Amino acid sequence: MADFRCDFYHVDAAAWLRWQFRKGDECKFQYLYKYKEVKEMNMKTEDYPAPDKGFVVTHFLTVADIKRSTQFYAHVFGGKIVRESGIGIVKLANTWIIVSVAGGPTDDKPEVYLSPPKELNQVQQFLNIRVANILEKYEEWKAKGAEFLTEPKDHGYEIRCYIRDPDGYLIEVGQTT
Repeated sequence: MADFRCDFYHVDAAAWLRWQFRKGDECKFQYLYKYKEVKEMNMKTEDYPAPDKGFVVTHFLTVADIKRSTQFYAHVFGGKIVRESGIGIVKLANTWIIVSVAGGPTDDKPEVYLSPPKELNQVQQFLNIRVANILEKYEEWKAKGAEFLTEPKDHGYEIRCYIRDPDGYLIEVGQTT
């Protein structure tokens, strides 16, 4: 992996996050909280969404509790928790779920406020997970505590059902028929 540096300011945690990627399969992460405390973690670069070229797609969710949300996505869907402090990152199949707490505007989004869903039945977006065997995943994830709105329903071209995560985000689980 080529050398890469990115600074990110997170208003709510009043923290600077600095990622320093080095050649090889390990990278160092430095977390400076209010410019006082420094924590270092070692992560494998393949666990972190930082492509050598092109791009990757991640899904960002504003949540009430970072640890609760990362543990939900890791436990129910078998994801790997990459980070759980400052922001949360869960490697999930071939993508990443990134979670952070609510916050106000920043210099790169000056009029945007982030918050978890308030009205659970008014949805602007949802995560869509495609599976090979929906009945198998329904039973597996239900046994792990996923709360489904209904059992899988056959719509002809696909079978699907929906889960709510701990913050109320809707997750579609679907199998193409």
